[in-house]
Amino acid sequence: MSQEIKSFYPPLRTLMGPGPSDVHPRVLAAIAKPTIGHLDPAFQDLMEDIKSGLRYAFQTENSLTFPVSAPGSAGMEACFVNLVEPGDKVIIAQNGVFGVRMKENVVRCGGTAIVVEHDWGTAIDLQRVEGALKESPDTKVLAFVHAETSTGVLSDAQALCALAQQHDCLSIVDAVTSLGGVNVEVDSWGADAVYSGTQKCLSCPPGISPVTFSDRAAETVRNRTHPVGSWFLDLNLVMAYWGGDGGRTYHHTAPVNAMYGLHEALLMLQEEGLKLAHNRHSGIQKAFVSGIEAMGLTPLVDVDNRLPPLTTVCVPDGIDEAATRAHLLKTYNLEIGAGLGPLAGKVWRIGLMGHSARMENVLLCLTALEDALIRQQAKIEPGAANAAAIAMFDNFV
Repeated sequence: MSQEIKSFYPPLRTLMGPGPSDVHPRVLAAIAKPTIGHLDPAFQDLMEDIKSGLRYAFQTENSLTFPVSAPGSAGMEACFVNLVEPGDKVIIAQNGVFGVRMKENVVRCGGTAIVVEHDWGTAIDLQRVEGALKESPDTKVLAFVHAETSTGVLSDAQALCALAQQHDCLSIVDAVTSLGGVNVEVDSWGADAVYSGTQKCLSCPPGISPVTFSDRAAETVRNRTHPVGSWFLDLNLVMAYWGGDGGRTYHHTAPVNAMYGLHEALLMLQEEGLKLAHNRHSGIQKAFVSGIEAMGLTPLVDVDNRLPPLTTVCVPDGIDEAATRAHLLKTYNLEIGAGLGPLAGKVWRIGLMGHSARMENVLLCLTALEDALIRQQAKIEPGAANAAAIAMFDNFV
């Protein structure tokens, strides 16, 4: 017999890993509102608001801007499966886990992946990418991760999109951890397909992937010679539901309550303003880095390429990184992330994104890390980290 299930009561955690981030109470309240039908006229009005809010967040006028009813990985797949056909060449500037996943998407679409590999923890090298474009002048797409969540690196998306345009390529941009936390300017960059997620700097639960496609990308989809390999993600079908001015064709049952949450999050982003939201993430990270450096810890990424919403911290010699994370979770109800791939066991990934990008979270994390490291005999001056963070934060505000 199966075990009898009971009501689930999640522990109250502070989320400071690579995502999800803390969900704002306003978003949680919005999700709890009464469910209506996904073809209800009232919900269709909400859909228009969401598209408008996403255009603001992406800084674009693209008509083909909407939320995919699935997590960020589905947003990634939506971009590749619609733009890449069998035999197409795609250059992937790879500097972490999510660049590796881009290659997987290309292969599954029947394309040819040309990978420009970089050391993890470093930004994408523009000269190397340009060299690859010159060597393969028939390349159709240049794909890259703007904010690499596995390493905490921010690459120059504007310059990379410009390279794609110069070489008559489409660009696919992963903005999962950058949207709402750092500058994302789709139109001024000339980006063709950009995808993100709700669970990072937008302070929503995971499960929805905002995407935007340029007119050039949309025309590419319309002119395909092969059918899109995914029925669910076929833009020609999805936009019959998300497009239109009130009259929509049924495609799938949208996650209505999750869309309520996204709508509230986008409203809050507009209320704060993009510039202030970006400055908040940047200033909070500077305070946090000042604290960890006062503790004797070192960020993995150099300051010029550091991703404000996510800091990778090198694990000191003699410290058990997994035991440290376990202590933070058990004692402080605080979640931080482990390293992935070649960085496994070598770094902690600490997120300060969305509603988690607050000074009280910085001080909690520094206090918890200090406690965990002192228990492992690390030589740390008690209180120095918080004092340094507060001093930096006072200068910022």
